[in-house]
Amino acid sequence: MSEANSVLNAFVWLIPFLPMFGTLAIGLGFISGKNRGESGENQTTLIANGTALLSLLIVLAVDLHALFIGIPGHIEVAQWFRSGDYQVTLSFNLDAFALVMMTLVAVISVLMIRFSVNYMHREAGYQRFFMIMNLFMGAMLLIVVSGNVILTFTGWELAGVSSYLLIAYVYDRPIAVKNATRVFITNRIGDAGFIIAIFLSFHLLKTLEWTEILASSNSLTPLGNNILAASFMLAAIAKSAQVPFAPWISRALEGPTPSSAIFYGSLMVHAGVYLIIRLQPVLENSPIIMSILTFIGLLTVLYGFFSNLVQTDVKSNLIFSTTSQVGLMFFSCGMGWFELASWHLVLHAIWRAYQFLHAPAIMHLMDRKTRPVHPLLKKQGWLYTASLQRFWLDPFADWLLVKPLKSIAHDTERFDEKVINRLVGLPEQTSAITSIADWEMQGSRSHKVAEKEEVSRGHGLAGKLLENLADMLFWFEEHLVLKSGGDGLLKLLNIIGHYLLQIEELLSQPRYLMLLILATFVVII
Repeated sequence: MSEANSVLNAFVWLIPFLPMFGTLAIGLGFISGKNRGESGENQTTLIANGTALLSLLIVLAVDLHALFIGIPGHIEVAQWFRSGDYQVTLSFNLDAFALVMMTLVAVISVLMIRFSVNYMHREAGYQRFFMIMNLFMGAMLLIVVSGNVILTFTGWELAGVSSYLLIAYVYDRPIAVKNATRVFITNRIGDAGFIIAIFLSFHLLKTLEWTEILASSNSLTPLGNNILAASFMLAAIAKSAQVPFAPWISRALEGPTPSSAIFYGSLMVHAGVYLIIRLQPVLENSPIIMSILTFIGLLTVLYGFFSNLVQTDVKSNLIFSTTSQVGLMFFSCGMGWFELASWHLVLHAIWRAYQFLHAPAIMHLMDRKTRPVHPLLKKQGWLYTASLQRFWLDPFADWLLVKPLKSIAHDTERFDEKVINRLVGLPEQTSAITSIADWEMQGSRSHKVAEKEEVSRGHGLAGKLLENLADMLFWFEEHLVLKSGGDGLLKLLNIIGHYLLQIEELLSQPRYLMLLILATFVVII
């Protein structure tokens, strides 16, 4: 048994990293010019399918190990890095739920990559598409098998980057790039929650390993447990497109159909649900967060249901149906039905992947007449309008987040011009060189100054120190001592007071008051 375990330890890390090696190999081949264009499709296909299939074979070998020898559990392969008390290991958590999820991810990913070979044939971005698909497969496998929160977050971020790149696959279309950026930024809000959760895990529990976090969650105070659960919950609801983050998933349909199927119909949209199920011991000690999960899941079910009733295309119809189903999973977790949510996740991922891939064929068999208004919406005009507008979640997000952030950026720019530039002696507007004439003029001026000051330059370490000291004393004498009646010092104090008044004016805005309150709260915790 020990020999089998040692073999498992030697190869288990290849499960998430083999598809990533495929991404690297395709990229190097494209850079070297060996797999470009239609002639390079065969090599790209071989690498993409080969690395994905090898990863699946190792997954099946681990499944057989679990079936005949025993579930591997927590495996520590090597130490990733260590700095003081911080230690991150290359560890994997192969419990029963992780085995099911990694098998699901590997099988669906292999099928999607194989399906995409014919679907993407002769596309200009053929190699780029398969690079991203392999990267996503590796990222999802890393999420479900990682043994610590750092590795999980690494996969979490790689999946987000893959999503951004495939939404903007047709990057010459402005709407695709705009939607990809919107999705990417929305998911960064959830990533902030994940980062806070990582910090709290180490600060409160002194560990980053999943098994230890879940086992020692009972030792946390109610406040600490609630904040840790809330941070992970923020990451989960953003990644799984729950209210109020739900609108991003409909914007993500700009990518090719296989990417929509694997990302938003089958796998990535369920990453948040997987995280919530994984956190069951932490959540069970936090009834408040469980109640919030129930409420958010129910709101998302209603949002997806009513928005789905007014859709007129297949992909939008499927994506809002997916939103409702994932909302039901969050509702189940909030009610404490984690096993039900697990079954729901696996079955829904399989079914939705099939529906998305089959959608183009279904369109040829459909009646192209306009979809009639649902009787429920026909009776309630306000509900019909709200469903068409998707309950105004995007405008609400603009009002709540985008406009304040733009105002903060404007205030920061003004502060930089009015305060920072003056303190360092730069003009208010810009100090950039805008023309060749300006460059030559500045160069000539610098040359003359250099000639004038050559005599007074210091040489060596002692000379440089004396030169800097002389400059400081000269500035002090020029601006303070030589000003009669203390005018120089008074003027300096007036300038400082003016800057402080500007800073106070900026900080008096409500948005900065909220930031200060949040910062104080984080420091106290």
